[in-house]
Amino acid sequence: MYSAQDYKKGQPRWCPGCGDHFFLANLHKAMAEIGVAPSDTAVISGIGCSSRLPHYMATYGMNTIHGRAAAIATGCKVANPDLTVWQVSGDGDGLAIGGNHFIHANRRNINLNMILLNNRIYGLTKGQYSPTSPRGFVSKSSPYGTVEDPFRPAELCFGARGHFFARAVATDAPGTIEVLKAAYNHKGTSVCEILQNCVIFNNGTHDAVYSKEGRAKNAIYLRHGEKMLFGENNEYGIVQDGFSIKPVKLGEEGYTEADVLVHDAHCEDNTLQLKLAEMEWPIALGVIRDVEAPTYDDCVWSQIEEIKGKKKYHNFAELLETNDIWEVQ
Repeated sequence: MYSAQDYKKGQPRWCPGCGDHFFLANLHKAMAEIGVAPSDTAVISGIGCSSRLPHYMATYGMNTIHGRAAAIATGCKVANPDLTVWQVSGDGDGLAIGGNHFIHANRRNINLNMILLNNRIYGLTKGQYSPTSPRGFVSKSSPYGTVEDPFRPAELCFGARGHFFARAVATDAPGTIEVLKAAYNHKGTSVCEILQNCVIFNNGTHDAVYSKEGRAKNAIYLRHGEKMLFGENNEYGIVQDGFSIKPVKLGEEGYTEADVLVHDAHCEDNTLQLKLAEMEWPIALGVIRDVEAPTYDDCVWSQIEEIKGKKKYHNFAELLETNDIWEVQ
């Protein structure tokens, strides 16, 4: 049995009110509930405010170079498959310079947990727009507003044939712990998008769901096998609308609870899951997609064992003895 204290180390050096503080506390609690020993855990990060996180973990950890966290985490997991690997990146580190590694980690389905801390800004380098900043966003690098459309992390994950995607809000401890535990229990690449605030350069970017009251009005918690109901009194639901979906108020336009869709996180076809992930209102939280598939690391080790079984040698010493041997006097 472990407590959150068993995973804590050092004094976090983030701005007061930064979403990283909330997420770090939730990660400590989630790891304690999961119960994997700190000595069997590794936390890998890139560069950025969020990437300081391994410094505050009493586990193995590595603060790597910009955008390369997924590559390092991949090598870590494949080389030591018994290690539980968590990769932590911001939206800039993970989706800009690290975007190529992000999509290929999902495509390969490596058994690691990818945490994307999304505050829609570059914080460490003082306020440039990031790949998730909305069109028209005014920042130090876009003083007249960006003329780019942002990445949608779920869309990028699904497009790379990702098998697990979940979303939580940093200030929502129960919701964050729930998705982190689900990510750990999923075998393969799991992506958890954590919506968080940057109080200095992008304050209020997730205001709609950052408070408990806001989430009651503007979020839907998705749970596999349950009706997609939301609202302060579950007075709203998600229904089919032709080839799409839409939120409706029950009792209006003839809609009843019988019309509300049931969430299927395990459906291999991600069409409906993607529509849920892309909704602007309500914002979907919880496990949106969770589908089983072969993992890269398992397949690599199975292949190694299969080839070894066909060879006459099984280690370097036996390899040397497969050819002619001379004894030099």
